[in-house]
Amino acid sequence: MKEVYHRVKNNLQVISSLLSLQSEYIKDKQDIEIFQQSQQRIASMALIHEKMYQSPDLAKINFSEYVQDLVASLCTSYERNASAIALNINIEEHILLGLDTAIPCGLIIHELVSNSLKYAFPAGRKGEISIEIREIVVGEILLNVRDNGIGLPSNFNFTDVASLGWQLVDALASQLAGNININSDIGVEFQITFPII
Repeated sequence: MKEVYHRVKNNLQVISSLLSLQSEYIKDKQDIEIFQQSQQRIASMALIHEKMYQSPDLAKINFSEYVQDLVASLCTSYERNASAIALNINIEEHILLGLDTAIPCGLIIHELVSNSLKYAFPAGRKGEISIEIREIVVGEILLNVRDNGIGLPSNFNFTDVASLGWQLVDALASQLAGNININSDIGVEFQITFPII
């Protein structure tokens, strides 16, 4: 199993490198951003396989450690000043996730934190991003990602948004058999509850 995780991680890194090479021929700024976002998504999946490879269990990873590494990587990618945006990560240590749950969860966190880093704090505004994962009842997990940024537009409707990121969050939550609740009173808060397998 360790060898499989290692090979998958390496293959994902090769795909990411190919996208990087291909993006050098792109002139349009928006297209370059799309390629970079795809690379980041692939990197978040490769990181899960790396954590699986390093895990003594081989079937589950310590999700807290994974999220710390993922968020650090995103902050570097978006060149965010660590002093401008405070990151609070609170994940119950006993939560260990298998591959089928860890990948969609990791991609959801990737999308939501990326959106916060890109849009919540314009013009160097200071703020906070919080990620919480806890067991709310036996067998049910709450994933909460929130920021205290500028919030969503008043006419925002999650189901009508055409962006790939929002579509991914919706599809991945469905894959987890989860329910999404969005609160935009102060900043943006996404709550996703799902059964743990």
